[in-house]
Amino acid sequence: QVQLVESGGGLVQDGGSLRLSCAASGRTFSTYTMGWFRQAPGKEREFVAAIRWGSGTIYYTDSVKGRFTISRDNAKKTVYLQMNSLKPEDTAVYYCAAAGGWPTTIRGVNEYAYWGQGTQVTVSS
Repeated sequence: QVQLVESGGGLVQDGGSLRLSCAASGRTFSTYTMGWFRQAPGKEREFVAAIRWGSGTIYYTDSVKGRFTISRDNAKKTVYLQMNSLKPEDTAVYYCAAAGGWPTTIRGVNEYAYWGQGTQVTVSS
């Protein structure tokens, strides 16, 4: 069982930066693939970034490549999402998620069994 708690959201101007954190409970954090998703009003939840356990392979959705960076600290049981050059279209509730095993569809919402409560990110123009 894994419990996830996000923090770091807020209001920022166009071009600004935020760093989201996701603190996990559980003894086997290092064996979970960790992902970040977001959901804007009226839209479906979408994949943002993920980092596999073991290999540390990282994935991003195209719209955030070069602007967002995902990282993890297994000793602190925490995953981060550094968001730079934020745009109004990045406005959404951001969710941290954990997937056990070796998810085949890293961008798939259904691959992740554990979710945080979400943190609001608002980018003003």
